[in-house]
Amino acid sequence: MLGVSSRILPVLQLTRMALVFTALSNSLCAYLLLAKNRAGGGSYLHAVSLWEVAAIIVISSGLYGFGMSLNDIIDRRRDQLISPARPIPSGRIKVQTAHVICLLLLLMAGVAGYLYAHRIGQTTMVLLLLLWTAMLIAFYNLAGKYLVSAGILALGLIRFFHATIPAGKLVLVWHPLLLLNHVTLLSLLCYWLEAKRPALTKVHWWTVLLGLAFSDALCLGYVWWRPDHAFDLGHFVVNLSITPRLAYPFIAAAAFIALAISVRRRQPDARHAGQSIMLAGLLWLIVYDVLFIAAYVDWMTAMAHLLLLPTAYAAVKLMRWWSRLVVLAQKPTYQRAR
Repeated sequence: MLGVSSRILPVLQLTRMALVFTALSNSLCAYLLLAKNRAGGGSYLHAVSLWEVAAIIVISSGLYGFGMSLNDIIDRRRDQLISPARPIPSGRIKVQTAHVICLLLLLMAGVAGYLYAHRIGQTTMVLLLLLWTAMLIAFYNLAGKYLVSAGILALGLIRFFHATIPAGKLVLVWHPLLLLNHVTLLSLLCYWLEAKRPALTKVHWWTVLLGLAFSDALCLGYVWWRPDHAFDLGHFVVNLSITPRLAYPFIAAAAFIALAISVRRRQPDARHAGQSIMLAGLLWLIVYDVLFIAAYVDWMTAMAHLLLLPTAYAAVKLMRWWSRLVVLAQKPTYQRAR
């Protein structure tokens, strides 16, 4: 039993599958919004396909695992110095094995993406979004995270485009746009609190904030713009679906700001505060999804979707407990005294 556990755990650690539920939540929320849009005034359940849901789960899991495993492959020499317990530097997973896992996950996402795109009749758009998201993930791991501002913006854009894959278009722009802003600002704040290197400068802060503002404006302009309308506030409101229902997720955004301030005040160490805020911020993505589903689909489905939140939290705790258990169960090693 221990042997099986010791083989499965490194793979789960390599791919960081404990937090894959946040990515699944974003994708499933986008799919439910699409189903509601398809159904028009009828029940969205008639527009939901279990095969499509399964494909979305595979796409999200594949892309998420691809990104995380690629990160560890690239950082393996750095991890030997600062995180020697990680699967690759500890020798629990060979570099060649990690490459195979990484490529299989990407292939899995690609095949599932093709099958899903074919089913919903938007093959070109879905596959382009999937390819673009995979390229952003590769860019972040290969170069973006060393460029600070570009890396932080890339993290937000990865969430944005990942959430658009199931729909193949922007059914409700506010959902992926909120994810973009939340992840970008969360990453910026936690990078600063954890004092990561290279250190943030004023140029980095302004580059990220201006880049985010430009991305927001570009996205809103794309959705609002129509070639047969001049600037008209009425069309702006209609095309962007600005309704009172948007209050739910945006109140949640304000609530997270209050939560982050509370965590920082209660945690004297900035590094630990940053780590706690990052975990809470990633789990908070599920809260946004739940509230969008409640506002635009129905409350019963939203309550069912909410189960992903304790599941994700429990998975994080389980992985930490499992890691400690495996370490304690291993035979002790001794070094000869010098």
